[in-house]
Amino acid sequence: MVGISSRGVSQAAASGPTERAESSARRRTVPALWLAALAEPRTRPAYLAERDGAWEPVTWPEAGARATELANGLLALGIAKGDAFGILASTRVEWVLFDYALALVGAVTVPVYATSSPRDCAYALDHADAIGVLVEDDQQLAKLDEVRSDIPRVRHVLTFADLDDLAARGREHAATNPNALAEATAAIHEDDLYTFIYTSGTTGPPKACMIRHRNAYEMASIFREVGGIATAEDVVLLWLPLAHNFGRFLHLAGAHVGFTTAFCADPQRLGEALPLVRPTLLPSVPRIFEKVYDATRAAFEQQTGARRALVAWALRVGRRASVLRREGKPLPPGLALQHRLAGRLVYSKFKRRLGGRIRLALSGAAPLSVETAEFFHALDVLILEGYGLTECTAAASVNRPDRFRFGTVGLPLPRVEAKTAPDGELLLRSPTVFAGYYKNEEATRALIDEDGWLRTGDVAEIDTDGFIHITDRKKDIIVTAGGKKVAPQNLENELKQHSQLVSQALVVGDRRPYVAALVALDPDELGRWAAARGLPAEPARLASCPEVIELVQGIVDDVNHGRTRYEQIKRFAVLPRDFSADEGEVTPTMKLRRRVCEQHFAAEIDGLYAAD
Repeated sequence: MVGISSRGVSQAAASGPTERAESSARRRTVPALWLAALAEPRTRPAYLAERDGAWEPVTWPEAGARATELANGLLALGIAKGDAFGILASTRVEWVLFDYALALVGAVTVPVYATSSPRDCAYALDHADAIGVLVEDDQQLAKLDEVRSDIPRVRHVLTFADLDDLAARGREHAATNPNALAEATAAIHEDDLYTFIYTSGTTGPPKACMIRHRNAYEMASIFREVGGIATAEDVVLLWLPLAHNFGRFLHLAGAHVGFTTAFCADPQRLGEALPLVRPTLLPSVPRIFEKVYDATRAAFEQQTGARRALVAWALRVGRRASVLRREGKPLPPGLALQHRLAGRLVYSKFKRRLGGRIRLALSGAAPLSVETAEFFHALDVLILEGYGLTECTAAASVNRPDRFRFGTVGLPLPRVEAKTAPDGELLLRSPTVFAGYYKNEEATRALIDEDGWLRTGDVAEIDTDGFIHITDRKKDIIVTAGGKKVAPQNLENELKQHSQLVSQALVVGDRRPYVAALVALDPDELGRWAAARGLPAEPARLASCPEVIELVQGIVDDVNHGRTRYEQIKRFAVLPRDFSADEGEVTPTMKLRRRVCEQHFAAEIDGLYAAD
């Protein structure tokens, strides 16, 4: 559990959340959303919190009591409306409840990635003018100790271990100031700031997106209006960082929709969590689905005899069914019977890898390959790809369970307008568009035009049915020395799709005579491939191994096939290691930081052009 006392539960019930919810119902604020959730008669748990290897339920009344106690504790500390307060922690229930506590008093949450370096922690806290920070444990506390002189405004430093004392202090404060929290909550308005969310900094220093209360409320409301994606009966396994807009939005949607959220603090342990939590809805970034795809495909290829024939038959049946479902057509009786049989014999075993009762999966934050989506659907698991960005609070479009198209990011969400500019850039307008970048009015003006259209920086096409196709990042477009424009993400995605050995790829060539690529191989897949051939297992040695170079050359040749000459990858280098989050080369959601990657592997890139 989360250290919630029975005394706290009874006090919360007596304080009248229903009355507070009714008085706030017409306001689009996060406290209004939270109090309305607590007023509903929900019987399913609000959260599942991991304790000693098991996921223990936290009820809505327990969650409400804890957030109320913490909010009163913050008031006792003198935290008031507009004060910025950081959270440096992994994805845990304590993070979420403290976030609601900050919202209840009108403070502005400053999320910091748990994987951030001490320097990055200091940057966010200092830039946001934070006066306090909650850290998860002593390891995170040590980061702040390294940079204490860089965050002079931070007066309050709390750890998760301090939360029980803060809650106790909150109960004492509520006893002597029974109306203080209600008054603080009532003073919060729709256009007040709810949170800063820092961009991932793929092209420069992170910028602080100012998200208003009404932006967050509208985002949660819009998600609830999209039928069939999430219901109050769902169990969502959330491992995504809460410092990222995808994860943060889902925790708000959980309160608004009423589903149960289970927290997985360590993404490396997602495989352990799946069979224990058994989620019905799994949100993730594409890389996780790609790894499942690679592992499953490898397992299928190892089958022999009758089992191999059974798997091949089940995939054929699944692909036929998938085509009809994509067209919105029912399965003929014969195919429906075969599909049910294949479900018992093959698909159910695949679904077991995802917990056994998966209903839908959501993919965002980066492009999902069509091949991966089609493979999952052939095994009776539908991945709905969506699109969004921090500047519009989270999502802007998503495929629907009854209307989806692989290779697209779906249809615009309710109240979201989408169009393309003459140069192909995707433009958005919606009530979820943020208030701008903190301390950066120039960047804000450059992003939002006078009519309220948000320039996304993504190049897109919108088809006649309204589905959005993202083709590349506008700033990432390569212009070769010959003036030819090349979309690097198309090439990078195809390199990854062609072989499970390819973990990441970085295509370069801006102002260069031709396009080239850095290819990083998956250590696990590479190890298995090498062992089967009696080759040395060390990735650094394998990078220059002739057999590996020949293998990658074949992948590159396949990707080049059918492309115009200026789009083709003329040279490549196999890297001795994968791109790493620890080195700052990928974001927490596994997107490449191109500038950092190019700096770290400048010698390899220069080598690709050395002979010219």
